[in-house]
Amino acid sequence: MPYSQFTVEDVVTQFDITLVEKAGIFAKTPEVKISELLEKILEYNVPLALAIASEKARSEMIIAPILIELKQQLSDNISFFSGKDFTVDAEQGLNGFCDFLISLSAEQIFINAPVITLVEAKNDNIDSSLGQCMAEMVGAGLFNRRKGREIKTIYGTVTTGSVWKFLRLEGRVVEIDLQEYYLSQLGKIIGILKSGIDVNIN
Repeated sequence: MPYSQFTVEDVVTQFDITLVEKAGIFAKTPEVKISELLEKILEYNVPLALAIASEKARSEMIIAPILIELKQQLSDNISFFSGKDFTVDAEQGLNGFCDFLISLSAEQIFINAPVITLVEAKNDNIDSSLGQCMAEMVGAGLFNRRKGREIKTIYGTVTTGSVWKFLRLEGRVVEIDLQEYYLSQLGKIIGILKSGIDVNIN
């Protein structure tokens, strides 16, 4: 089955994952200062995206500008992909299209060393999309190992655009932060995304 059909229980059972649910896993992650440009873009885009009320609108008007800001803050040393086929192992169900992938490589033509997977919550239901995100994280870890580029921690996030929930995978342990973050905490959201890059560079 493709990533989108995985439940949390499916991932835990099939890939022998230990699940840890805990509030405040990323609470101490420092905020970053966001650009005035992003503030202005979102000031206009967010009400429009919420009024249109479609996943496509939230993806293009809210999520993509945030990831572009992240890329700029990291001096274009990362790449991100949207709606890209990410088939790693079809026999295990690790196949399908990912909403967004962030890679440690600046190479933008093909996926190389994915480190963060981002899933748009279906029907605004974050919890129902956690299984898909976890499956994509497992897929990213396997992809990196097969490419000879082991990455210690794979991060994941499920978002409606206005609400964000973060996860991380180390070995066979997936931690889910029970705390949710909102666009009013945008500096924190980008700070957590940036920490997912920094921890694997340092």
